[in-house]
Amino acid sequence: MTEEELIKACLEKNARAQKLLFETYSPRLMGVCLRYAENRDEANDMLQDGFIKIFQKLESYSSSGSFGGWVHRTMSNTCLDVIRKNKKYKFGVDLEKAEGEVHENESAFSEIRTKELLNLIQKLPDGYRVVFNMFAIEGYGHKEIADQLDITENTSKSQYRKARLWLQKELIELDKIQS
Repeated sequence: MTEEELIKACLEKNARAQKLLFETYSPRLMGVCLRYAENRDEANDMLQDGFIKIFQKLESYSSSGSFGGWVHRTMSNTCLDVIRKNKKYKFGVDLEKAEGEVHENESAFSEIRTKELLNLIQKLPDGYRVVFNMFAIEGYGHKEIADQLDITENTSKSQYRKARLWLQKELIELDKIQS
């Protein structure tokens, strides 16, 4: 079944096609959800909400861009909606350990596995995690982040900086443990 046929069958409410669409895209989209969520349960909820939105808005997909990109963007927006709805982004969080300057340690970055990095991202305080994901992973600019989250551009920049410092420090600690 081609992607076009799959989309058409999903629009016709074909349960087998919907299951195939879910099975095809859910592993990649779960990665998106895990980056925004505090834990796997929250990520599963985001994934479920995202697929509901994908199926509800499928008729709005115009074949002008990649379907995978449209699905990814829909899931990212769903994660942000959940965070905003639950007011999970606490931008006033003060992490003393992130305040000090941390110097990059290249070996920490080169040795880190994807799963370990994902675990560290999940441990970031909510505000740091949301801004880090939006800027570093999703590619939003600080102005877009500020508009989306109803914060100032400087707050976005500050949260991103603090997230990076926190992650760098944790990666250095992880590197020490693994050495």
